[in-house]
This record gives sequence, structure tokens and C-alpha cells, in this order.
Amino acid sequence: MIAGYPWFGDWGRDTMIGLPGFTIAIGRSEAALRILRTSGHFVSQGMLPNLFPGAGETPEYNTADASLWFFEAWRAYIAATGGLTSQRDVYPLLAELIVWHRRGTCYGIVVDQSDGLLRAGQAVVQVTRMDAKVGELVVTPRIGKPVEINALCVMSEFSGRLGAGDSFAAPAAAARAGFARFSRPDGEGLYDVIDGSDGADSRIRPNQIFAVNLPHSPFSQSAQAGAVDVCRRHLLTSYGLLSLVPGDAEFRPFYRGGVAERDGSYHQGPVWDWLLGHYTLAVLRVTRDAIAAQALLEPMRDALADQWLGTVGEIFDGDPPYEPRGAPAQTWHMLEAARNARDDTG
Repeated sequence: MIAGYPWFGDWGRDTMIGLPGFTIAIGRSEAALRILRTSGHFVSQGMLPNLFPGAGETPEYNTADASLWFFEAWRAYIAATGGLTSQRDVYPLLAELIVWHRRGTCYGIVVDQSDGLLRAGQAVVQVTRMDAKVGELVVTPRIGKPVEINALCVMSEFSGRLGAGDSFAAPAAAARAGFARFSRPDGEGLYDVIDGSDGADSRIRPNQIFAVNLPHSPFSQSAQAGAVDVCRRHLLTSYGLLSLVPGDAEFRPFYRGGVAERDGSYHQGPVWDWLLGHYTLAVLRVTRDAIAAQALLEPMRDALADQWLGTVGEIFDGDPPYEPRGAPAQTWHMLEAARNARDDTG
């Protein structure tokens, strides 16, 4: 599973996000287990690599969310297969990841004991999925507590299923309570980052959708519906969610020009189509209307016909006519749509 053809190799974050669609949704659970076990061999100081190494290469660990998507990929595998033996085998490794995150690991990644939320990031290093960098300039640094890396919570569930006691229940409850701090008082969904150098980041971005569609959402049904509505009104296009709300001073909808110009716009306006899958599941969760949710995926049929046969590309321009840009074949975009098309659980 390479992140994107022809420019990207196998990345930890992309592999874990794409794994449910690439394997589990199409009945390849044995392949999923092999990928998960192999990936686990590369864990260091509680972190999964951002970029898996080739022969003779050193893995790169500059990611705050790959390890957390590792948890979610394991949850999806176990939910689909009931793999109690595999769950018992991986449990010590997952527990070790939690320990590292609670006491602190690389790149400023550590749980803030005052509110149970995960803090991440340091100067000149990009650690979230919005990882564009121009020279020494990180375009979207997002240093602080990014909303999406605080929306994953599965370890307490694993403990209960294994009868291992639940030493993770209290930290999970603290994180759930602390997550309320992301709610914006103006009703416009969630802050993208809190406790950053400039306080809370009120720019409307799509990362908040993960707080709705992922299992164990920390929000009430009405709060979930509110976040979905914000994404619908400000970010939704036929092919996915805009990376930044139009009208923002930093909105750059077109992915064009030289490397610096393209990287400078990468997460500042273009549409990310893999997020359409997460948005669709969020709609299903808050409305329970499977037909309406499924209809949101219909435009992807056009994208499949317009682009390389059987693939969906990396991004689309953020303004009409929404031209496809970037890598012509992208793992998490293609496979998120595949998983979503088969997922009726919400």
C-alpha cells in the first residue's frame, strides 16, 4: 500500500487510514492482520513511522496521528473479525503506546494531565496530516491540541473485552470531558486547534468531522449534528471537503504553479476527497438515513470515469470547475470510498 502514485511510498498514517477499505471491506482480513503486525514491528517510543523505511533506510517518526490511526485500524479489524487472539497479542504493544503518549514522546507529543487532551508539535516540524512545508516554513503548523488527534478513544473498549481490568477508563473519561473545550461558543462547530501559541484556532477546517464519525464520539447527538452542519454549509463539495473555509484570508483554492506555490496551497483550500467518506459516515450517524448518506458518494462515479481507470486522485481545486490535482492515484482517497460504500453501521 503506497500512499500515492507516483510520488509517495508507504506511509504510516496513510496505510492505517486506508487499511479498512483496502482489506477489511473487501474480505481480505488476513492481509489486514499481516499489515498490522508488520507495522507494529516499527513502533518506537510509542510512535508509528510517518514514512516506513526501505532497505537500509531509517524510519521517520514525525507524525502525531499515525499511532492513533493504528489503534483505529486494529479496532476496525477486531470489530469485523472478532479476532480475540490477535487482540490479546497486540494489547501489550497498544498499552505501551498509551504509556509513551501519557509521559511524553518525540516532537512535543504528550497528554496534558490537566484536561486529558493530547498536545503535539514543535517549530519547523509538521506532525499532523496537514503536513505541507516550504523550506523551513510549515504552512499549517497546528502546534497545540489538534481536534482530530483527540477524537480517537478505543483502548478502554479493548480492556473490557479482554477482561483485563480497565485502567484506561479514567484517562478516557478525562479526555472526553476535556474535549468539550473544542466547542466554539458561536455555534460554528469545533476549533481546529486549542491551546496553541495564539490560543484557539477558529479557522473552519474539516478535521472536526472525525469527532463525529469515529467510534466513541465525545459529543452529544446535537453537537455532532452541529459539526456536520458546519461542514455542510462551509466545506462540502461534490468530491469532498475543502481544507479551509472560503473567505479566509489564507484561502488558496488552486493547486498550481511551482513547488512552493503548490505546497503553499495544499491544505489551504483544495478539496480532499477522502474526507467525503468520513463526512458520509458522519451524516449517517446523525441522521440514520442510509439512502441520503449513500447518495453523497455518487459524484465519485464521475471522478472514477474522469481520472485513471479505477482510481481517485489526491485532491481537487477548491473552486469550480474543481479540476483534479496531485497524485493520480491516492491510497486513502480510493480506499476510504470503498470502505464507506460497504459500511452501513455508521
